[in-house]
Amino acid sequence: MPRRSIWKGSFVDAFLFRIKKNRESLMSRKIWSRRSSILPEFVDCSVLIYNGKTFVRCKITEGKVGHKFGEFAFTRRRRPYQTNRGKGRKGKK
Repeated sequence: MPRRSIWKGSFVDAFLFRIKKNRESLMSRKIWSRRSSILPEFVDCSVLIYNGKTFVRCKITEGKVGHKFGEFAFTRRRRPYQTNRGKGRKGKK
């Protein structure tokens, strides 16, 4: 996948760009912009990221800087493979 040009810088939504200076307003804030990059100013904040249905709480650490918010709010459920398909198939031949 092609990356964004270095001279453009990382993409940050205008909403997040305005509140990055005020850390208190970012604490437990709802974020709909999954495509925005995580900046170093967001470290040690807890945010709610929208996954398409609900909001997922995410604590921002130094290792997450440079990634996108959407990487940490999964949109699909993980279900283990079920070997037993129910009672209906057990007694039939």
